[in-house]
Amino acid sequence: MSSPLLHIQHLGLCDYVSTWRRMQHYTDQRTAESQDQLWLLEHPPIFTLGQAAKPEHLLSPNEIPVIKVDRGGQVTYHGPGQLIAYLLLDLRRKPFGIKALVSRIEQAIINLLDSYHINAKTEPGAPGVYVGGNKIAALGLRVRRGCTFHGLSLNVDMDLEPFSRINPCGYPGLKTTQLAELGGPTGLQQIGADLSHHLARQLDYTLIP
Repeated sequence: MSSPLLHIQHLGLCDYVSTWRRMQHYTDQRTAESQDQLWLLEHPPIFTLGQAAKPEHLLSPNEIPVIKVDRGGQVTYHGPGQLIAYLLLDLRRKPFGIKALVSRIEQAIINLLDSYHINAKTEPGAPGVYVGGNKIAALGLRVRRGCTFHGLSLNVDMDLEPFSRINPCGYPGLKTTQLAELGGPTGLQQIGADLSHHLARQLDYTLIP
């Protein structure tokens, strides 16, 4: 039996709010025939507060916009040079649930970084992927009517200073890192293609560019 199809969209630099609304609309309008999709993109600078976010974890946003959103998790930062991967999936087509989905996404990121000779791992009770205790990838998903949206962010070659203005993912003093500091590649297009293949392998999909 062949794997289901995962359609990829390369969206470039996209406004956060309009992309979020587009994700919501796609999810709300889904039918049994709707495609499962992977959106690859970047966002202009923005802090986003997940459903569990506490105001005290937002330290000094200054000129960077802040928005409350409907994904899981705490506060994080998005900016140019960070690869965003949004997963619009119908979990009812899969033999696993949301917890296993998160684990499989994390493993896909770990395998991606291993292919770049970077040793990464997860941390108990702290979703995401870490290198030497520093966070390199964050996860935040929403499930509505059995379908997912939002997804992951991977720090590639960006200004990490805004992370010092928050407690990333609700952890005071948590340090962040990125591929550019670890000797990894920095081309978002190639990294997006590599990540897509690792996600497809972990989630049992056939990619459709």
